[in-house]
Amino acid sequence: MKSTLGISGSTILSDPVQFDQLFKSGIGHIEIGEFPDKSSFYCFLKMARQKQVSFGIHSPLIRGNSKYDLIEHVSVDPLDARINFEKEVALAASVGAEYVLVHFPYVKGPVSSNPRSMIEEGLRYLSELQKKYKISIVCEPKLGHNRSTAGIQYLQQFPKDVWSTYQLSLCIDMGDYRMAAGDKWKEYIVPLLPYTTVVHVHNVSFLDDKYYWVPIHPEQNSKEGSFDMKSMIEILAENKGKYFILEHTPHSNPSEAYVVEGMKWLHNLIE
Repeated sequence: MKSTLGISGSTILSDPVQFDQLFKSGIGHIEIGEFPDKSSFYCFLKMARQKQVSFGIHSPLIRGNSKYDLIEHVSVDPLDARINFEKEVALAASVGAEYVLVHFPYVKGPVSSNPRSMIEEGLRYLSELQKKYKISIVCEPKLGHNRSTAGIQYLQQFPKDVWSTYQLSLCIDMGDYRMAAGDKWKEYIVPLLPYTTVVHVHNVSFLDDKYYWVPIHPEQNSKEGSFDMKSMIEILAENKGKYFILEHTPHSNPSEAYVVEGMKWLHNLIE
């Protein structure tokens, strides 16, 4: 089974007026969430079916709903976050999504309770949803507040044999992992490879105190202030069957030609 090149709704900030941009790339898979409303989701769904493109849902489905609250309060109570997430999983399964991707494990910063039991309780919950709705749930570890690496560190320390019992897959966000692990990224991602099914592909551009997801491109590998991503992509691409999702945002105003060059380069690396 070959790996699949996909594109994220982040590239257009899930703007319904620009849905055409996602389909004209000729890419066969789209990962998208944070629709402005339900009607724009159904508009996207109609287009995906017409174009015969597969898709995954990146929670939250609707912008403004919880992004981070499955195991601790970030913006809403975890119980409310879970009620809403289950509705999203049920809907995604009913319309034929390939998977639902959720930020997990996510913590704002270091926790006072036992992180292992916190993560395992969340895994139990997600695993039950996966069985109930018969749809793959993909967990994406993320940086916390002020780029806290706590959640990524806790996953690093979490026993992989325990993770495997819950049969949940992982998404490696290349930018978050490079910011969290620096040059030690191999130590972090190699143990996760057996569970990794989705890769969020982008580089990082730092501006003042902010950072932005920018398109992957061979030029970035030698550019000051960006990461050399080539060897990371090659290691992630060794085992086939993954979704490699172009997940830059439009903030850096990349030209269409620049994005296409990066896409072709990525395609050659994962083939």
